[in-house]
Amino acid sequence: MTDCQLYLVTPESLDPDAFAPLLARALDAGPVAAVQLRLKNVPDDTIRRAIDALRPVAHERDVAFILNDRPDLARSTGCDGAHVGMDDMTVEEARRILGDDLQLGVSCYDSRDMAMRAGEGGADYVAFGAFFPSVSKETSVRAGTDLLTWWSGMMELPVVAIGGITPDNCAPLVRAGADFLAVISAVWSHPDGPDAGVRAMNAAMDAAADSVG
Repeated sequence: MTDCQLYLVTPESLDPDAFAPLLARALDAGPVAAVQLRLKNVPDDTIRRAIDALRPVAHERDVAFILNDRPDLARSTGCDGAHVGMDDMTVEEARRILGDDLQLGVSCYDSRDMAMRAGEGGADYVAFGAFFPSVSKETSVRAGTDLLTWWSGMMELPVVAIGGITPDNCAPLVRAGADFLAVISAVWSHPDGPDAGVRAMNAAMDAAADSVG
């Protein structure tokens, strides 16, 4: 079995009450390290309602619940941490808001310099991407697997790969040293449901690791 783990990111828009059972199906289908709630352009009350509905689903299964963009809300609503982009706020400011006990993840795109600065500033993990074209997020950034190999070879800080990752294309990322694969569409848009999506991703990750060993 691979040391690489699955990191689920939610769709940008969702109905918390309808999504909660889908999240439960996904988390019950196989190992998942974390769930990131990623809601865009919605009021704070909407984010709070989603956290109240979804955080317990993750916590009941010992899965970390991470909030995108908002360390302040993550701190005040019982999340396990926050994930920020370096253009959202400084890593140091995010760490100050979260305190020492909550997790901080930082998007570093395709930048080695950003990743180094994120690590120095107090990040608990860095994320590189997009590795492949993504239907969930438009980006002109395209990261190469050499970033994962470079980072994992010299740093102990975990690294997340994100961007268009599917069971069919994830093997090079696993073999390059990714600690986590962050996925959205591969699970939530799977034709047989999110549970099938989780099983497919975990099986592909395990197969990739076995091919190395």
